[in-house]
Amino acid sequence: MMRLGWLVGVVALGVGLSAASALAQDAPRKLVAPVRGEATVEITAPNTRPVGNDIVTTIRVRNSSRAPIAGFRIEENWYKGNEAISGDSYRHRTPLQPGEVIEVKLTTPRARIVGARNQYQFSHANGTVKPTTVKSLDLPKPTK
Repeated sequence: MMRLGWLVGVVALGVGLSAASALAQDAPRKLVAPVRGEATVEITAPNTRPVGNDIVTTIRVRNSSRAPIAGFRIEENWYKGNEAISGDSYRHRTPLQPGEVIEVKLTTPRARIVGARNQYQFSHANGTVKPTTVKSLDLPKPTK
């Protein structure tokens, strides 16, 4: 009798494992190597405007490279004369896929940057990023 219970348990385990492997085969994951060296992106002209006590800069970015960009990062630095006074940074949490468009908002306290100028630096985990300015980029429609 004890063998029958053990046999039923082994069969149930086998069925569970085969169902899990069948589900995993239905949704294959395709891993693509990220860009190494220089990546290219298209950006809109930065839109810098005051919002309350902050200065908010909005930039739309599209990956124009043939591979994903891992660790995509934008840094905004504010300068008064030659002295760096403040800034903000953004890092995309997932690889930026080819053709993907994102909107980046950088926020800096307004009081610190009165009369200052700003500069942007683009980078990624495996090298540099070469931005090209375009007139506009459309964000993808949200799926329902």
